[in-house]
Amino acid sequence: MTGADEDTGQDGPLEICIPDLSLVVLIGISGAGKSTFARTHFRPAQVLSSDVCRALVADDENEQAATPDAFEVLHYIAAKRLRRGHLAVVDATNVKREDRAELVQMARDHDVLPVAVVLDVPESVALERNASRPDRDMPSSVIRRQRAELRRGLRGLSREGFRKVHVLSGSQQIESVRIRYEKQYNDRREDSGPFDVVGDVHGCLFELELLLTRLGYQLRRDDQGRAVDAEHPQGRRAVFVGDLVDRGPDSPGVLRLVMGMVESAHALCVPGNHENKLVKALRGRNVRISHGLEFTLAQLQAEDEGFRKQVEEFCYGLVSHYVLDGGSLVVAHAGLKESLQGRSSGRVRDFALYGETTGETDEFGLPVRYPWAREYRGRATVLYGHTPVPAPEWVNNTLCLDTGCVFGGHLTALRYPERELVSVPAARTHYEPARPFLPAEAAPLQAPDQREPELLDVNDVLGKRGIETRLAGRVTVRAENAAAAIE
Repeated sequence: MTGADEDTGQDGPLEICIPDLSLVVLIGISGAGKSTFARTHFRPAQVLSSDVCRALVADDENEQAATPDAFEVLHYIAAKRLRRGHLAVVDATNVKREDRAELVQMARDHDVLPVAVVLDVPESVALERNASRPDRDMPSSVIRRQRAELRRGLRGLSREGFRKVHVLSGSQQIESVRIRYEKQYNDRREDSGPFDVVGDVHGCLFELELLLTRLGYQLRRDDQGRAVDAEHPQGRRAVFVGDLVDRGPDSPGVLRLVMGMVESAHALCVPGNHENKLVKALRGRNVRISHGLEFTLAQLQAEDEGFRKQVEEFCYGLVSHYVLDGGSLVVAHAGLKESLQGRSSGRVRDFALYGETTGETDEFGLPVRYPWAREYRGRATVLYGHTPVPAPEWVNNTLCLDTGCVFGGHLTALRYPERELVSVPAARTHYEPARPFLPAEAAPLQAPDQREPELLDVNDVLGKRGIETRLAGRVTVRAENAAAAIE
């Protein structure tokens, strides 16, 4: 919470930060100066005034009987702005907790941050301002009641769900405040790469070093011979999709290398569900030590306390996903639907870490993943990992790069924007998966009937087909697109 607690406003100019995509809720009694504040600091299209909405539905902004309809209009427009990715500012008294609760829920529904800006002025100032307005007859008892409600709820705004709370006390502070917009942590649209996006590593340091070398990176080692950084001579940067740790033989070594690359701006990294669980374990939380976490914790015991603390802080500080290259590229551990890209909420983070499940389990007792990529129609290319696949396959402009290195598969990267796949084979099977990962060896195929090279067969294109390409790997042609393939 920022701002002063006194009504005198003697703290001088104050700068407050507001996320550029958020729902800003102005809170203050009638006469606090909310509309003036909104006109001063926000664009007209961003401000949704309850008075204006009353005038829209009843031709009179003071018609209190029209308030329910006015707020229905206000909430409708606010929701539309948030859905389209635009900031919305609600100019109303909002002194009642139940009114604020609706707005906090709206922000959550649209995966944006709710921000409270409280304009706290003395009752005498509000009464004087209302008395000077010939169009408004506001009894002093109403002002007194509003101020009492405001004071009761002031200290509980964070508990109500507001992620940022700014309290401006007194006219001087309200009039002198400056607003600075801040980008979402996941917003790196100005960063166009080029990138090398690396799939799930899971402690496979040997394969990671080999892959980075094949991609053209030059490894830097410390005096103990450990890889602590890797730089590309042409300025390319690696982007890791998460799950650096667990199951493999050297999770500390992978962390040391990736942390060094991120620190020296040679790489970006998003968290995987395994990093999320590792942080909880390092902080003493009650987590189930399984799925390879036991290996990472044992390996970290051989490191000093300082390194373990660095690992905890690094993994905890990772941002759920990144939006890159003008919005053309999204990197998230388990992928991300278009409606969640560039947003900030617990729901966004959960999807980025775990994806969606159908609620069912398979014969191995593992959750059945919901195939969100099949329904994806977004503009951005989405690169992700989480669920191992034998080979990368493009599905509706999305690509899974987890090719199961720790399970004996490959460690894979995609060069972006070239869309060229580069991979190295696992040195060995480091961990046996609960679900079979590599397909069983296929039976020998029967020799097909011979036909003339020029003769076409409709069965060549009907149904779902996969095509191996040099740059993009395996590309799927869905059954419903067969007609276009025939043409």
